[in-house]
Amino acid sequence: MSARLPLTVAPEVQAALDAGRPVVALESTIISHGLPRPRNLEVALELEAMLRAAGVVPATVGVPAGQPTVGLDPDQLETLATAADVAKVGVRELPLAVAASRHAATTVASSTTLARLAGIRVFATGGIGGVHRRASETFDESADLATLARTAITVVCAGVKSILDVPATLERLETLGVTVVGYRTLRFPGFYVADSGHDLDWAVSEPEEIAVVMRAADRLGLANAIVIANPVPVEHQLDPETHDALLADALAAADRDGIHGKAVTPFLLDHLYLASGGASLEANIWAVRNNVALAARIARAWAETDE
Repeated sequence: MSARLPLTVAPEVQAALDAGRPVVALESTIISHGLPRPRNLEVALELEAMLRAAGVVPATVGVPAGQPTVGLDPDQLETLATAADVAKVGVRELPLAVAASRHAATTVASSTTLARLAGIRVFATGGIGGVHRRASETFDESADLATLARTAITVVCAGVKSILDVPATLERLETLGVTVVGYRTLRFPGFYVADSGHDLDWAVSEPEEIAVVMRAADRLGLANAIVIANPVPVEHQLDPETHDALLADALAAADRDGIHGKAVTPFLLDHLYLASGGASLEANIWAVRNNVALAARIARAWAETDE
């Protein structure tokens, strides 16, 4: 463990950070809980290979055997992909997993927290968490939002899953002071689909522009994240009409079956997956690939402009 930090940073990652070379952090929840086996490990290795091919050091974040780690090695990746007892932890559960020496996969919130502690400035994921439907009754919203309000990291994502309350999520991001900018779009993406139907006020066209925004945020002393809303490629999105029909059916099924609280999200995702014949999963994977590719370009631009 580092003498300065309460986490382990892989030597390759630390060497890149010390030398000012580009690094992109990745979450591990997609490995342990987001994709079916053995596809999960295959995708995890593919994403890291994509970054290396782009000249960027990958830093997948996780908690193998209770040790917060930025830059999982192949054995650790395989453990989180295949072990039966891997916990899913946000920021609040991190000390519990550490104290119990338990294998744990990190969410967007906990991954960005640990990545920023290590000094990483760019993070790629599929989609961030958001405000859940009926949150006015349940107060159910992802801890990702509050964490992004206090973590100075650039997050490349395909928006939020369309099963969430998208306009309420955008309102919360505004209230929390999280910078949101579209990449070559003024429409907020809906994860499975390129356009959620909601507008954005700002857009950028090149990774170099994002690096300039990051530099401006630093000079202003801001501590919030910059969320880059990067739509899934249209040719790989879930057909919008099909998506809308399947989502309506899923929401109706949840009401009919009395699904509430934390059970709603996995129920809706499973319904979409089964009803779409797996097409929602493929859209998910393409969204992540697209985000990792853009994150690599942003990290290179940041490394070139870093002072």
